[in-house]
Amino acid sequence: MFDIQHTIARELIRDDLPYKALAGLHDFILSCIPSLGDEYDMENGIAIHKSAVISPNAVILPPAIIGEDAEIRTGAFIRGSVIIGRGAVVGNSVEVKNSIFFDSVEVPHLSYIGDSILGYKAHFGAGAMTSNVRADKKTVRIRTENGEIDTGFEKLGALIGDYAEIGCNAVLNPGTVIGEHSNVYPLSSVRGYVPSFSIYKTGGIIVAKRGYNGSI
Repeated sequence: MFDIQHTIARELIRDDLPYKALAGLHDFILSCIPSLGDEYDMENGIAIHKSAVISPNAVILPPAIIGEDAEIRTGAFIRGSVIIGRGAVVGNSVEVKNSIFFDSVEVPHLSYIGDSILGYKAHFGAGAMTSNVRADKKTVRIRTENGEIDTGFEKLGALIGDYAEIGCNAVLNPGTVIGEHSNVYPLSSVRGYVPSFSIYKTGGIIVAKRGYNGSI
């Protein structure tokens, strides 16, 4: 699901239970910042690579690491406990908290990303959102190909695999898992597990991508 070579948080990400990385993210960032080196500007728990492009009216709260060639655009709000990978984009009026963006992630417009992990080259269309709290305030459960897991987390957004594409104005409900190379149709409300190399269509229909394992 995740190529962990594309994030500095690789030691936190476990293939079997990757969501657990979010519980230790705050402390990991603070411990990691002193070792990042002279290529970063560091102040008050925030490290920004010298090549990153930061809009003057973006807000970045600590702790946070903004990687090489990343772009934080107008009106972006980084609420803390966030890692933005190399070449990643946090766009206009995008809010991010307690999340990991792998390298080359793109969230360019009007999104909320909370308590989530976005894999290498994952992309969110305009207005796509993660929801990270259940309406009944119970702990978030996730579904996998091996069954359901109670995470014990009261807040958990989505786990988005490498190269996944999330369509405009889609909503990913708490604990949603999107496999690598999968697509979510615009305006979808997604709950549960979408396997890798799949398409999530309007109405919750999931089909395999053409050419994958010859299934369609």
